[in-house]
Amino acid sequence: MASDRRTLLADSAIDVLADDGIRGLTHRAVDRRAALPPGTTSAYFRTRAALLTALVTRLVQLDQAELHTMPTELPPLRTVEDLVKGMALLTRQRLTGEGRRRSLARYACTIESVRDPELREILLLRENAGREAVRIFLAAHGVTDVENRTHTLLTCIDGLVFDRLVSGGEVPREALEGLVAAALR
Repeated sequence: MASDRRTLLADSAIDVLADDGIRGLTHRAVDRRAALPPGTTSAYFRTRAALLTALVTRLVQLDQAELHTMPTELPPLRTVEDLVKGMALLTRQRLTGEGRRRSLARYACTIESVRDPELREILLLRENAGREAVRIFLAAHGVTDVENRTHTLLTCIDGLVFDRLVSGGEVPREALEGLVAAALR
C-alpha cells in the first residue's frame, strides 16, 4: 500500500508541475491533486527535495517504459523513412496527452537539476530499446561515430520537442528528415 501511495503522490506531483510549474509544486498542491488529506505528501516525502526526487524518479520510470515499448509499435528501422516515422511517433507522444504533461514536468526538472546533483544523476540519459534501435540503424548505414551521432540526433529531437512545447504545433517532418540526413553524413 505504501508504494502505491508513493506512486500516486509522484504521479500527482508530475501533474501539479505540468499544470502549475515549479513554483506551484508544494506538498499541499500534491495532496489536493491526489485527493488525499492535508499532510499526506509531507508524511511520505518530508522535504521538497524528497518530493522532487520521487517525482523525477517516477518521471524517468514512465519515460523509460514508453521508450522500451516504442520498437514494438514500429517496424524494424531499416530505411531512412522508418527512422523518420519513429522520430515522428516519439515527438507526437512527447507533445500530446500524458506525454506532453511529462515533457513539461521533465523540462522543469531539468532546469532544477542544474543546481541539484541528485536530480541530475536521476535524469541522465538512460539506455533503452529506442536509443539502441537508433544506434543499430546508424551503424548499419555506415556511420562511424555511432555513439556521438546517436546522442546528437536524439538531443536535437529533444530540442525540437522543447521548441514545440513553447511555440506550439507539431515538429515538421522536414525537420526530422533533415536531422536524420545530417546524422547519416
